Amino acid sequence: MLELLQAHHRIGGAELAERLGVDERTVRRYAARLEELGIPVVADRGRYGGYGLMPGYKLPPLMLSDDEATAVVLGLIAGRRLGLPGDSTETALAKVQRVLPTALRERVQALQETLGFTLAARDGTAPGTAALLTLAAAARDQRRVHLRYRSWQGGESTRDLDPYGLVFHSGRWYVTGHDHHSGEVRTFRVDRVLSAEAGEETYEVPDGVDPVQHVTRSLAEVPYRHEVEVVLETTLDQARRRIPASTATLTETDGGVLMLTRAERLDGMAHMLAGLGWPFTIRRPEALRSAVRDFSDHLRAQANR
Repeated sequence: MLELLQAHHRIGGAELAERLGVDERTVRRYAARLEELGIPVVADRGRYGGYGLMPGYKLPPLMLSDDEATAVVLGLIAGRRLGLPGDSTETALAKVQRVLPTALRERVQALQETLGFTLAARDGTAPGTAALLTLAAAARDQRRVHLRYRSWQGGESTRDLDPYGLVFHSGRWYVTGHDHHSGEVRTFRVDRVLSAEAGEETYEVPDGVDPVQHVTRSLAEVPYRHEVEVVLETTLDQARRRIPASTATLTETDGGVLMLTRAERLDGMAHMLAGLGWPFTIRRPEALRSAVRDFSDHLRAQANR
């Protein structure tokens, strides 16, 4: 109703009721509720009467209850900690705080100044807003997108993508979908998208597609120096609770859970295996056995100090 009143200088009660899909008694109740919220609604009685906003009245840009305002501020603070674009969250937070009533603004600022996190701050890589919104709309409407993309090596390419969905993971935005350049389902970092333009061609999303699962699996398959294959003597449920899907592929096997992953350094992999606390059998690489023995010797030396 407020949107209709803002769009029309004067609108009749019967027309309002029809546009809103309610009766005229409900329209009168809505008008009274707007008055309670501090929005001056002028009602003209009679056969040709109607409703309008008081001339010269300007609607405040933001109207939130105490609970709503607190939820918005908390969301922005948490988003900044998780790695959302810092400049955008800072300016949005400042704008919200400027329009809050004084008493509530002071209480929210107290919360912001005293709130602590156990989660370490992440540096977000901000994607271009235009590219992000274009990809989101295209994924919703199932429209093919023409991309200009920059690889991690700095090379530029163009490609057509059928976006299946957007995923936010560890401070970065990803889009996954069918890449017509490679003919495969691929994952791309949105901050490396130089431009995105939605076309008129549409597509069907295959059954069973899970963008989150595909992104985490793709990240787990990023090439490193060493391919690691270890059998953990535990259950699949327990392994999944301790080992993120973005770091390893886990499957049930004889004797426990087969963990397939990649590692830049084998000493770090030895530390991880020891920290899990489960018995394990190394299948490959052979050099990992030496790394585990070296770590064992290091711990034994510490125990003998």
